[in-house]
Amino acid sequence: MEDLVVVGGGVIGLSCAWRAAQAGRRVTLRDPAPASGSSWVAGGMLAPVTEAWPGEEGLLGLGLESLEMWPAFAEELSAAAGQPAGLHPEGTVVAATGSGDRAELDALAGHLGRLGRPVERLSGRELRRLEPGLGPDVRGGLSVPGDLSVDNRALLAALRAAAEKAGVVVEERAWEPGDTTADTAAGTVLICAGAHSAALHPGLAGLVRPVKGEILRLTHRHGAFPVPTRTVRALVDGRPVYLVPRPGGLVVGATQSEHGFDTEPTVGGVRDLLRDAERILPGIAEYTLAEAAAGLRPGSPDNVPIVGRLDGRTLVATGHSRNGILLAPLTARLVVGLLEGGPVPAEVDPARFGRTGT
Repeated sequence: MEDLVVVGGGVIGLSCAWRAAQAGRRVTLRDPAPASGSSWVAGGMLAPVTEAWPGEEGLLGLGLESLEMWPAFAEELSAAAGQPAGLHPEGTVVAATGSGDRAELDALAGHLGRLGRPVERLSGRELRRLEPGLGPDVRGGLSVPGDLSVDNRALLAALRAAAEKAGVVVEERAWEPGDTTADTAAGTVLICAGAHSAALHPGLAGLVRPVKGEILRLTHRHGAFPVPTRTVRALVDGRPVYLVPRPGGLVVGATQSEHGFDTEPTVGGVRDLLRDAERILPGIAEYTLAEAAAGLRPGSPDNVPIVGRLDGRTLVATGHSRNGILLAPLTARLVVGLLEGGPVPAEVDPARFGRTGT
């Protein structure tokens, strides 16, 4: 069976490497800093329903399919790695402040209802019964128990451990576009380099761009209001913010901007996230600000991942934008299918851009 070199050691690369090794491939993973980058910074939401918007029905379908895979994926991964995969089984609540925010959530609920995915509308008082830490500015919202979350850092550690136990060789060095088959002894190369993927193959030129997101990590202090049980997403005067529970704290995110490969958090980004998060959960004012960071989501022209064959030797799995962790189980399954000569759904195939065969 042909060898496989996976270029990129984030959640997509590690998931694909692990599953390919399980399927009997000899796999090498190359990344100068595996389990870092945007996968390390991410919030870890598994939230296809609360991320859904009109015009992205194809992406919603992919997300729902992958979400259904997550409990079994996490259970198998935990067993294979010998350590927790970090899945958090509690659901999500979505909070709104002003009338405009409530109208936007009503529109989302109506859209989901028309797609056969009804969600429960709740008043502010009903939301506070579920999550007592929600503040008085929360006037209403939604309950979405099926949207989950995962501790991304626990997930990355488990994926690397499971991959190496399955025989994946991890090389902490970069892949260069000029690397050859003779250099790698690989029959197939899989590009999973996130926002950096476009530089690694001419068929990806202009198709993957970096989308910066700033994110905070807060640590619970003794005497402060408890960490919420569920993920809390919110609209605050039209601005989205989310708070994802972690053992002993919260992840708060995330801004969105396009400034090339800039990964420095800004004062303005930190200020805005804390301001909006405190409107939703006032008790976080007593938490410790433990970390401020920024990552680069790999955006595609249509916000849908790019998974498929670029040429006779090269596969790609990138462009997941804000849904890389959510779509990791499905992407890995699609890649293993490609290695066995199977197809991928038309909506993710790079052929939709007319770039295959280069």
